Amino acid sequence: MRSTLQAFMKRPTTWVGIITAFMFQVIFSVIWMTGYDGVTDRTDQLRIAIVNEDTVMGGAIAGNLLNNLSFDMIEFELLEAARTELDERKLQMVVHIPADFSLKVADAAGSGSIDYYINESNPALIKSIMSGAAAQITAEVNRQAVKMGVQQTLAAANMPEEQAAAASASLSERVVSNVQSTNVVEGMNNQMVPMMMVLASYVGAMIMGMNLEQSSMVIAASTGKWSRFAARSLINVVSATLVSLVGSTLLVSLGGQVEQGFLHLWGFQLLFLLVFMFVSQMFLYLFGMAGMLFNIMLLSVQLVSSGAIVPRELLSDFYTGLGAALPATYAVDGNMNILFGGPGVGGDAGMLAIIGFAAIALSAVSVMFKRGAVR
Repeated sequence: MRSTLQAFMKRPTTWVGIITAFMFQVIFSVIWMTGYDGVTDRTDQLRIAIVNEDTVMGGAIAGNLLNNLSFDMIEFELLEAARTELDERKLQMVVHIPADFSLKVADAAGSGSIDYYINESNPALIKSIMSGAAAQITAEVNRQAVKMGVQQTLAAANMPEEQAAAASASLSERVVSNVQSTNVVEGMNNQMVPMMMVLASYVGAMIMGMNLEQSSMVIAASTGKWSRFAARSLINVVSATLVSLVGSTLLVSLGGQVEQGFLHLWGFQLLFLLVFMFVSQMFLYLFGMAGMLFNIMLLSVQLVSSGAIVPRELLSDFYTGLGAALPATYAVDGNMNILFGGPGVGGDAGMLAIIGFAAIALSAVSVMFKRGAVR
């Protein structure tokens, strides 16, 4: 037993494994604790649009909401324009005050309704925060309606003064919420798919790259550096094609929600998986096996900054800017569009292609400056 233990401890790979276990704890603790620090204090960075079509009470209500709510409030003239930006995740919620809002509030037999539009093709935290915001806005409108009082407005409409006073006093319970979700996510299992796909794809690419690097070191004495580079690139392409096909097929066969169809899902997963492979192997080309430490850091940073778990709007400027340069951000955004509904993924695919070509170019430069192995 003692001799066996000594034999293990003499091997560099044993120490690498132990150090890697330590580094996982250090890296994930530092990045996740700093990345998610202050998230709940940044809800004022979430954007809510107000569309007012009511000419009686709507202007005053919209103005008070724009000035008093603790969100990034903006005003839109057209509901369709606001809903388009909501679909593109530039907004987190749209508040619509209908043209007949004041009339329905004043009607003793009815109630005024405010429409709220929430895009569920987002991290689950968005829906939770916006649902709470909708309740807050409805309560605020009720208070404003009572404070403003429409007694004079009702009296001007030839309603008897006593009836006007009674209707005005009852306004605190005359405004209701009408929450409408777009791109509805069907169940928690589907909500977690974008994060699962990014996590599984990048971890798989990391492990595959590590093993290809070890194989490359073994055959270095009998092969040229450019032939190894070409062979590894070809292996990446073939592997990404087959792995993405298996992943997409399993997702669909297990009841996964796919709004834009299987071919879109497979093609996009093929793209971001291939980019993950080239990016993770870039660090191995540059730093050898020590590049795995960079991959561990990149994995943790991408899980934090990609928007798969927490909305990017709630992160610090550092992690938001860092996420804009990393492939997982665009993989998550595109996956949400394909899986749950939304705009096309052309922009996300373009950014992934740029990142992938940059990784290939840096890897090729690293190969160029490496000395060939002695045969």
